[in-house]
Amino acid sequence: MTLEVKVPVLPESVADATIATWHKKPGDAVKRDENLVDLETDKVVLEVPAPADGVLKEIRFDTGATVTSQQVLAILEEGAAASASAPAAAAPATKAAPAPAPAPSAAPAAAGVDALSPAGRRVATENQIDPSKVAGTGRGGAVTKEDLVNYISAGGKSAPAPAAAAATAKAPSGPRTEERVPMTRMRAKIAERLMQSKNSIAMLTSFNEINLAKVAAMRKELGEQFEKANGIKLGFMSFFVKAAAEALKRHPIVNASVDGNDIIYHAYQDISVAVSTDKGLVTPVLRDAQNMGFADVEKAIAGFAKKAREGGLTLDDLQGGTFTITNGGTFGSLFSTPIVNPPQSAILGMHAIKERAIVENGQVIAAPMMYVAISYDHRIIDGKDAVLFLVDIKNQLENPQRMLLGM
Repeated sequence: MTLEVKVPVLPESVADATIATWHKKPGDAVKRDENLVDLETDKVVLEVPAPADGVLKEIRFDTGATVTSQQVLAILEEGAAASASAPAAAAPATKAAPAPAPAPSAAPAAAGVDALSPAGRRVATENQIDPSKVAGTGRGGAVTKEDLVNYISAGGKSAPAPAAAAATAKAPSGPRTEERVPMTRMRAKIAERLMQSKNSIAMLTSFNEINLAKVAAMRKELGEQFEKANGIKLGFMSFFVKAAAEALKRHPIVNASVDGNDIIYHAYQDISVAVSTDKGLVTPVLRDAQNMGFADVEKAIAGFAKKAREGGLTLDDLQGGTFTITNGGTFGSLFSTPIVNPPQSAILGMHAIKERAIVENGQVIAAPMMYVAISYDHRIIDGKDAVLFLVDIKNQLENPQRMLLGM
């Protein structure tokens, strides 16, 4: 019995998807729910599982192809045993015309070349490398372009033809390869949104600094009890999320957004938290952050980070948000101007905590200080409102008991 493997139904906000990676090839045995292919949309990577045990008989679209909801990606023969050789019809239907056959001198390297990426195939062919002799570090032991380049650097390169030797005699030592790689859908969407923000928003940034000594003392005093009670560590981010939620209540214009000539005020605080992934920055949303406790915030952020690492974030996790918090301090950033994430009107930037000398009650002391920044849409948020919002957050974090009292 043959089964069709289809593109999942995409949300209305996602028109199509790009085939990022096939994890199986025609003729491979597959198990039910095993991931066959990754589809990349503007926001997330979707996995398409096998509907049953069997053999993948045919792939309809090659890597890089654009597909839409419910298109047939592949044909699966349910219950069939894996065959040593895939049928000729199993080649991707939309695959481009085959490349010219390599010159006879490159024949020894042909084995295994087809399994390489285009860049890796070029390196292997030009340097007459048999990929089977190269240790692979890629997924499932696959040989990558970097493996081939390292193999060459280690002296494993075959002797070049006489003409090639003469041509390379004066070339610089070491590999000088280049690779042109198209942007992923997610990276292209991020670029588009950043340019949209730059070109459509009258953006301005204000700064302040926060003494986090009392927050640090609270974490030291209560952190162990908090972890035992809630099963999660008490971090700095929950303090900033709670402080932002309280400040947004008192400064609703910072939580608003622009729609044409209208200002939309939100009576809730859905706070987006920037999370870095291998594919780019994503901003999952803490919905109704004003109603969340510290443990709720810490658990939600930890869950988002885990899902981001595993590629499990969904579109629902990322859609919406009325305000964003980003923490460049995790990478060592001391000072930056974050970019507003439209249609939101403001973003709070956290930075690295550094011990610095400050004056307190006439005495010079060392304190854990953080620079904070708020970038905002000056079309609807006046400088006074932005500064007062930032001072509100500063006051809460320098006196964390304020948050518990809604002050």
